[in-house]
Amino acid sequence: MKKFVCPLCHTSDLRYIGLKNGQPYCRRCISFAESDVKLPNIEQKSEAPSLNYCLSQEQEKISNQIVENYKNKVNTFVHAVCGAGKTELVYGVIAYALSIGNNVAFTIPRRDVVVELYQRLKSAFPNRKVTAIYAGHNDELIGEIIVLTTHQLYRYEKQFDLVIFDEIDAFPYKNNNLLETMFYRSLRGNFVMMSATIDEITIRQFQQKNHSIITLNTRYHRHPLPVPKIEIYFSKTKLYRLIYLLKKYQKLNKPVFVFAPTISIVEEIYRFIKYFVKNGAFVHSKCLKRPQIIDDFKKSKYKFLITTAVLERGVTVANLQVIVYDADHNLYTKEALIQISGRVGRKKECPSGDIIFLADKVTKSMEEAIDEIKGRNLFL
Repeated sequence: MKKFVCPLCHTSDLRYIGLKNGQPYCRRCISFAESDVKLPNIEQKSEAPSLNYCLSQEQEKISNQIVENYKNKVNTFVHAVCGAGKTELVYGVIAYALSIGNNVAFTIPRRDVVVELYQRLKSAFPNRKVTAIYAGHNDELIGEIIVLTTHQLYRYEKQFDLVIFDEIDAFPYKNNNLLETMFYRSLRGNFVMMSATIDEITIRQFQQKNHSIITLNTRYHRHPLPVPKIEIYFSKTKLYRLIYLLKKYQKLNKPVFVFAPTISIVEEIYRFIKYFVKNGAFVHSKCLKRPQIIDDFKKSKYKFLITTAVLERGVTVANLQVIVYDADHNLYTKEALIQISGRVGRKKECPSGDIIFLADKVTKSMEEAIDEIKGRNLFL
C-alpha cells in the first residue's frame, strides 16, 4: 500500500493515520475541514496608512528596515517591548505589499486580539478591504488584508505573499506542531514575526535560519515601562486587600484588570467581592458574552474585570491599572507576568500606572519579570 501523506498537514506519522470505509485519513487535523480558498488579485495602488500618531525616529527606522527585508525576500523577527507599537511598525510593509499586488495576512493566536486588530487595520487602511476570520465568524474569507487566528490559516494553501504574525509565543500556537505546519503551509512569500517575550532558543533558531532580528527596547511614547510592585498577603487577607485596592481605584476613576490564574479562581474571586465592590464583571475563555463584556468595559460600563490570561495580550485600555492575584501560581511564568504588566501605561496620555503582584510568596518568575522590565528601562 502506498504511504499516506495528509494533504492538509503533510504528516505521514502512523500514530495519526486512521481508516474510514477503507480510506486513510488524518486524526491530527480532523477538526480542520479541507478548504481551497483562492484569493483574487490585489489592485496595485500606493496608499500611505492612516496613523493616529507619528512614528518615532526609532520606529520609522525599524519600519523601513522591515520593508527592505521584504523587498529582499528576508524574513523578519521583531523583538519589541509591550506597548512599543509593534502593529504600527508593520503598517509600512503592509502598504508596500499591497502596492505591488501582494496578498496580506495578519495572524494572531487569540480571537479577542483578532477582533481588536481588525478595527485598527480598518482604520489604518480605510480604502482597502479588511476581513476578520475566527471561529464563529468565517462567512467571508476574501480580503485584501485578512486578519485571522492561527487556527484559520488551514483554509489558505500558499496564498499569502506576506504574513504578519504577532504574539508567536502565545497559547494555543506555542509548542503546537500542527498550527506551525498550517502557518508555513499558508505562505508563498515571506513573514514578519513579532513578540515582546520570546525565549533564547527561538532567537537562536531564527539566527541559524538567517532571519533578520530587530530589537526595540522602548515604547513609542518614550516613557519607562511601569515596574510591578510585590505585595504579600495570605489567605482571606489577600481578598480583603483586593477589595481595598479596587475601591481605591474606583474613587480615582481608574479602570482595573484583575488577573487570576484559572477559571475557577476567577469565578471564586468574583463571587466573594461582588458584595463589596460594585460595577465589575469577569471574563475567561468559556464566557460566551466575553466580547460584549470587554466592549462594555472599554465604554466604562464596568470599572473592573477579573480575567484569566485571555486579556494578557493585545488589549489596550487608557489609564488601566493591573492586579495579578495569586501571582505566585505556577502558571505565571516570567513571560506571562511581563505580558500582563505590559497592559499598563500603553497610551501616551497615560504612560504610567500600577501593577501589583498580589501573592503569598515571592517566586523566581516574579523576580525575573521585574528584573527584565527594569533592564529594558535602562535603554531610555
